[in-house]
Amino acid sequence: MSRVVELRRFERVGAHSHIKGLGLKDGKALPVAAGMVGQTEAREAAGVIVNMVREGKMAGRAVLLAGPPGTGKTALASAIAKELGEDVPFMMITASEVYSAEMKKTEVLMQAMRKAIGVRIREVRKIYEGMVTDLEIKTGRHPYNPYQQVPMGARIKLKTRSDERSFNVDETVATELIVRGVSRGDVIWIDAETGRVTKVGRCTEAPEEVRYDIESVPRVPLPGGPIAKEREFVHTVTLHDLDEMHARRGSVFTLLFGGREEREIPPEVRQSVDEMVKRWVDEGRAEVIPGVLFIDEVSALDIEAFSFLGRAMEGELAPVIILATNRGVTKVRGTDIVAPHGIPLDLLDRLLIITTREYTADEVREILKIRAAEEKVDLDEEALSKLIKVGVENSLRYAVQLLSPSLEIAKRKGRTKVTGEDVEQAKRLFVDVKQSMEYLKKYEERLLK
Repeated sequence: MSRVVELRRFERVGAHSHIKGLGLKDGKALPVAAGMVGQTEAREAAGVIVNMVREGKMAGRAVLLAGPPGTGKTALASAIAKELGEDVPFMMITASEVYSAEMKKTEVLMQAMRKAIGVRIREVRKIYEGMVTDLEIKTGRHPYNPYQQVPMGARIKLKTRSDERSFNVDETVATELIVRGVSRGDVIWIDAETGRVTKVGRCTEAPEEVRYDIESVPRVPLPGGPIAKEREFVHTVTLHDLDEMHARRGSVFTLLFGGREEREIPPEVRQSVDEMVKRWVDEGRAEVIPGVLFIDEVSALDIEAFSFLGRAMEGELAPVIILATNRGVTKVRGTDIVAPHGIPLDLLDRLLIITTREYTADEVREILKIRAAEEKVDLDEEALSKLIKVGVENSLRYAVQLLSPSLEIAKRKGRTKVTGEDVEQAKRLFVDVKQSMEYLKKYEERLLK
């Protein structure tokens, strides 16, 4: 008797996983496109920012997204990153994270900026590629243990569709062949400079001595062309990855324990990395990919952090900095100065400010439809109408938050479709801010102050 077992994979729907871009056509915002709804003026302004970034005209500037809570500021920043390209780094932090790390504020901000800058490294390597038709490992006595045999070298024969050659390789390559589990019939690469062996897979044309019903090694075709060839490899890393690699080199901690230290990276290390990257770019070996650093609730930063940001955005290797706030006129943290959005005036002068507005009922409807589809929630018309009313009268975030609880309530009742009754029950179980405030006023004397 056979039994069908349903395989489940880990799924987590992000708050902005439906965003695919700005949804522009010839610079004009479509009402509903690429996961974006409404905010036409803000999206068109963001489109201008994207064009400026592509033309290299954002040096020394940053963007500020200002608007009430729940008006799509984070979605707009994510859409800008998506418009710039699939492999463009997008680093998102909140201002409170700057104070929760065990490092200086400026170091946290600098690391965030370096994580938002990608480096696409192109490297041409000479390799030997082919199917292994014969392999003979030569072993010898260990110099310090006469009872142990170690690889001393190997003779290997490789084959392609148009070439076949034999090679004598040293003990380093022989060890690599053993570690990778290479056998006859495998397609491999051997790096001509380092001797590193890469096992690509099992050749489809290999003579099978033993056939397996279940295999973990992929099947690949027999390579064509000569065995000795040049191949281009492309690696994309961030500046912070390169910083860490150079900072940990020669570390006693890493040498003794193999771990990674959590400490600040010295300025001279970053300077040497920058010089190395510039040299690679001049030689045509690398390409710098400016990404997006998004700092939410930026009014929580203090005057020291703002000063650092103002200086950092002028650097040659700086990402596109996007700040977001829902504050009005408030104090700049760390001072007695009152300024718009809690940002110093000298930094405000260097920001391109984009404002977002409240959504209309029709826009709330479209956003709820998109989020319901993303979270796989099937709504009937009554449930959708009730959620639209919640989104307009209470808040859009509260309406979106009720989607999944309403579905769970419907499942308990043996249904897969959410009805208006399910939404009402979810509202009773999970109150909004207004109801929470009424509760606080009612029991004010019993609650701690």
